[in-house]
Amino acid sequence: MGNPTRALRLSCEYFPPKTEDGRLKLLAAHDRLQALKPEFFSVTYGAGGSTRTNTRDMVLELKRRGSCVAPHLSFGGDDEGLVLELLQLYRDKGIRRLVALRGDMPSGMGGMSHMVYAAELVAFVRKHTGDHFTIEVAAYPEMHPQARDMASDVRFLKRKFDAGADSGLTQFFYNADAYFWFMDACRAEGITQPVYPGIMPILNYQNLARFARNCGAEIPRWLHYRLESLEGDATGTREFAEEFVASLCRRLLDGGAPGLHFYTMNQAEPTLAIARGAGLL
Repeated sequence: MGNPTRALRLSCEYFPPKTEDGRLKLLAAHDRLQALKPEFFSVTYGAGGSTRTNTRDMVLELKRRGSCVAPHLSFGGDDEGLVLELLQLYRDKGIRRLVALRGDMPSGMGGMSHMVYAAELVAFVRKHTGDHFTIEVAAYPEMHPQARDMASDVRFLKRKFDAGADSGLTQFFYNADAYFWFMDACRAEGITQPVYPGIMPILNYQNLARFARNCGAEIPRWLHYRLESLEGDATGTREFAEEFVASLCRRLLDGGAPGLHFYTMNQAEPTLAIARGAGLL
């Protein structure tokens, strides 16, 4: 697989659980995912900080367990004071990495607060904390759904790096060529920082299709029909999906991707099965 001496960076993403049962299941999955030796585990942050407390609590729990953890952070509907408080808390607790996002406004708050773009958040973090944090930002190989065109979207990413971001994590995708073309566009724009492909296991096709529509990710037509044909066959779907996503990972790594960022959906086995199929375990 590619260059066997090349160091690959792996990372895993969780969403903050809302219940005690969810918390225990996530911690059990977290223990199993240590087998991947990820460089860090990130924890998402809901629209307008709607999961702020759960995110903070899970981040601190994972840190206490000895993991390198990267909280997601956005302004959303929050003011600078709240964001500064969180930054200070994370710094005091020894957190050294952040995922800085524009974030979404909570439903019904569309006109109640100005939108702060991720580049502004990165600049804000750098202004108040210097080089303490390694900062990850979002990238969109198939274009952000609100972008005017791909060229302007790549320029937005360049602004994030110019503001002080260290590397990018992509939205999930299922077409390796989209990533390679996107990286060519990034290099042409002068972006030299690494951008890590985001890998989403296929667990429930209907949920995935809905999620893809919302975030602008494309499900290739052939893949849509193949998964649709397997509906009702849980074992067949799982086996096909794991091999397909594993082959996507292999192609990305063979093509020079610097590593992978797994959207685990708070489950261990789908990610571990993909990693095994990609030769990472």
